[in-house]
Amino acid sequence: MERASRTADSGRHRLGPLLLIATTAALVAGGLAWLVGRGELADVCWAIGTVIGVAPAVTWVVGALRRGRVGVDLIAVLALAGTLVVGEYLAGALIAVMLATGRTLEAAAGRRASRDLQALLERAPRTARCRRGGEIVLVDLDEVAVGEVLVVGSGEVVPVDGAVTAGLAVLDESVLSGEPEQVERRSGDEVRSGVVNAGGVFDLTATATARDSTYAGIVRLAREAAAERAPAVRLAERYASWFLPLTLGLAGVAWALSGEPVRAVAVLVVATPCPLLLAVPVAVVSGMSRAARRGVIVRDGRALESLGRARTLVIDKTGTLTAGRPRVREVAAAPDGLSPAEVLRLAASVDQVSVHVLAMAITREARDRGLGLSLPGGVVEEPGRGAAGTVDGRRITVGRTDLASAELPGWARTVDNCALLDGATVAWVTVDGRLSGAVLLHDPLRRDAPHTVRRLRTAGLTRLLLLTGDRPEPARQVGTVLGLDDVRAGQLPADKVRAVREECGHAVTMMVGDGVNDAPALAAADIGVAMGARGATSASEAADIVLSTDRVARLADAMDIAVRARRIAVQSAAGGMALSLLAMVAALLGLLPPAAGALLQEAIDVAAILNALRVVLPAPGTGGPPLEPTAEQLILRFAAEHEDLRGALDAIREAASLLSVDPGPRALAAVHHVDRLLTERLLPHEHAEEHQLYPALNEQFGGPDTTETMSRAHAEIERLARRIAAHLTIADGAGALLPEQLDDLRASLYGLHTVLRLHFSQEEESYFSLSS
Repeated sequence: MERASRTADSGRHRLGPLLLIATTAALVAGGLAWLVGRGELADVCWAIGTVIGVAPAVTWVVGALRRGRVGVDLIAVLALAGTLVVGEYLAGALIAVMLATGRTLEAAAGRRASRDLQALLERAPRTARCRRGGEIVLVDLDEVAVGEVLVVGSGEVVPVDGAVTAGLAVLDESVLSGEPEQVERRSGDEVRSGVVNAGGVFDLTATATARDSTYAGIVRLAREAAAERAPAVRLAERYASWFLPLTLGLAGVAWALSGEPVRAVAVLVVATPCPLLLAVPVAVVSGMSRAARRGVIVRDGRALESLGRARTLVIDKTGTLTAGRPRVREVAAAPDGLSPAEVLRLAASVDQVSVHVLAMAITREARDRGLGLSLPGGVVEEPGRGAAGTVDGRRITVGRTDLASAELPGWARTVDNCALLDGATVAWVTVDGRLSGAVLLHDPLRRDAPHTVRRLRTAGLTRLLLLTGDRPEPARQVGTVLGLDDVRAGQLPADKVRAVREECGHAVTMMVGDGVNDAPALAAADIGVAMGARGATSASEAADIVLSTDRVARLADAMDIAVRARRIAVQSAAGGMALSLLAMVAALLGLLPPAAGALLQEAIDVAAILNALRVVLPAPGTGGPPLEPTAEQLILRFAAEHEDLRGALDAIREAASLLSVDPGPRALAAVHHVDRLLTERLLPHEHAEEHQLYPALNEQFGGPDTTETMSRAHAEIERLARRIAAHLTIADGAGALLPEQLDDLRASLYGLHTVLRLHFSQEEESYFSLSS
């Protein structure tokens, strides 16, 4: 049945272009014959073109009637048949060409990728290794029975649901949860099929067959969601629901009043709904073309029409609103030991030989800060625990700690608490067996996420819901920062599908995701949007819209384009039908014969199509001027400097913390270090922004109001920096920090740290995200 359906669809897609070629050839041939004075031959050519148009049009009408729909094609069929009956062959040929053109455009807009989620099936394992009779035997996956013990090798996909038999399993569950962090499963813990073994070999006792396991359920869920989704009603069909009976009524009145069938045919000819058959597809296809130039691939016209009506957005967190990979948030050091920069350098020196996602993030951060890494020796990596090696003669470990929370020293408990509050992951660093520091990692928000959310609301969305497989703490933080309407954490694929279906019951709902775990929800939504730049193939296969660039902001662009395309399509169709209605009245009164009516209808069609083609052009007053090369270069420069200055922010916080635990010479040295960073690096950076970047942005976007708030932040940063320098002058004069200085100096450091973090975030969101 599926194969027959696909064959029929393929045939319909090929029929449109062939029909267009044949009818156009007949129309042109008749025109040439008429020009050389062969009127009879011209009528024959035009009649052939009309007949060519009638046959497929009748099949389309019959097919629509079987589905319980009466569309605009019925008017075209009646008009074509009428022109043949009364001998108005030119009118019939013109209508046939317009009908074929509309069908060709619809076919071009309607081709879409298969929804069978073939990528999901290709990824699923076909075999499993079972322990049978003291041997490890390779068997087909369908032969695995409940209770059998399977061997899962490093890097393999877990074939069926089961429980860890012995030892420790380190798993990458991102395919199901969407989260990039690896998890540990110990003896007796349940493991779901579809996840990847990121550690060593482990044994798994099957608790379900392949058919009943989680991964097979995801495939079925996605197929069912796609099959159960009701097809969208096309814009043209909604207009046809009232235009068709009106046309037939006027044609009947014309025949009844005049007693002449030719007058009824004249009404049908001028009523031929080419503004619906052509203007609407032209506007839709033009919108799809414009969206594609913005990196948004819309798979069919229905998706673009629905996108223009979307009111609810359901969005995944990881890889969509966030970067999708861990990043160092903060580096902490024991108060009586190494500096944060040295802690990071030692950790990265060991981790540079590891392929663990957290290790790569730590190494990348150290290199971004310009820290010189040493070549480690004797590196040993234990899955789920971390790595250990010798760096510059000291034994360094990076990863988990065996100490319970209550056994951690005071500074480490503070770090542990901050990680819990911020939803961060901690990589503890020990030096020669002593806990000496920690690296906090998180999945940061995309720079353009807040701006994108505001633009999406402006484009017409009234409800934004976050669904994520992540923990509640980081999910709630994202929801709070972005001002989302609802946040649901710990969501499995089935949970996401239920939530999407619930939202679809209230409004046209769009779902955005990027992983295999999102594919069922994408298929269930009215509009599925996949992050195609880095997302899973299965997500793209299940989606109506694919973002080919790794920027959610492009979705806001697509919504603007869809809303405008829909508005212009409505204008074109409504305007064309209004003019057709006036022509129908003239034909009813006998003022417009069929041939003249056909020519007038062509003029109406051309006007409607030209109006629809406006979609290809940028909307007036939107988008603003392109970023000037000078402004673009400055943005890139200062964005890079922000990355370089993140270590300075750590130093400011570290100095403030030292004032609380050890306000002696070490704390004074840390404040002096901060002062040097401020004087030599941070304040020159802020000064250059104020006098180079901000003037360029003001010139680009029209006046000092663009950067006035940021300039005020620069003034506050400089005030706090001068206050810290004044405290150092007092302390140097006294030979030590005075007790009466500590509270104000600590407040100044913490205040500066907070202002800088907020200021950096605002600049990155408002200005740096403008760069392509």
